[in-house]
Amino acid sequence: MSFLGVLVNTLTVIVGSLLGLLFRKGIPQRVSSAVMIGLGLCTLYIGVDGALEGENVLIVIAAMVLGGIVGTLLDIDGGINRLGSWVETKFQHREGEQASVAQGFVTASLLFCVGAMTVNGAIEAGVKHDDTIFYTKATLDFFSSMMLTAGLGLGVMLSAAFVLVFQGLLVLLAGVIAPALTPFAVAEMTCTGSLIMLGIGLNLIGIAKIKVADYLPGILFAPIICTIVNLF
Repeated sequence: MSFLGVLVNTLTVIVGSLLGLLFRKGIPQRVSSAVMIGLGLCTLYIGVDGALEGENVLIVIAAMVLGGIVGTLLDIDGGINRLGSWVETKFQHREGEQASVAQGFVTASLLFCVGAMTVNGAIEAGVKHDDTIFYTKATLDFFSSMMLTAGLGLGVMLSAAFVLVFQGLLVLLAGVIAPALTPFAVAEMTCTGSLIMLGIGLNLIGIAKIKVADYLPGILFAPIICTIVNLF
């Protein structure tokens, strides 16, 4: 197995975020607000586009319901927000800023880690020692992290830690999980994650205040349910 692609992807998120933070310093608050709404609309588009990849709505419903139950009981959203609040006390936070560290972290983590490119890249790196997909993804994430950080701030850079751990674990377990991650399972994972992205988009443009992080376990439930369905 090869972890070079994961390391490169993590580094590009960090570098892109640092550049985004530099650009962000010169952006007036009213422009930053416009950027936030623009990011929200783009997030809604990404969510809708990914949600259309689902093939079985019942699987997605089950994954979202089970994920929501587990996430709420574990208070994942509360934990991430408490961590974000702690980080905000360690770094200067602009007065009147709309995006919290937690919001930037969750948004970027989902954008960088939910999708077929992440899963296929991990399987290729873990089974075939081929990091080509991760290198391509790293290039895309570099530019995405710059734009996201300009609107959402420091939380985007912190998502690099999630990218490292999540993708690293996928590569490490690639040989074991590859049989379960069929195109069917990946499609349902993507659909579930994309629905969570829709919630983030609604939060960003101020329409709702959904505790999106509480639904993150649904992404893990999706392939499990798909595996059970395939057995019957």
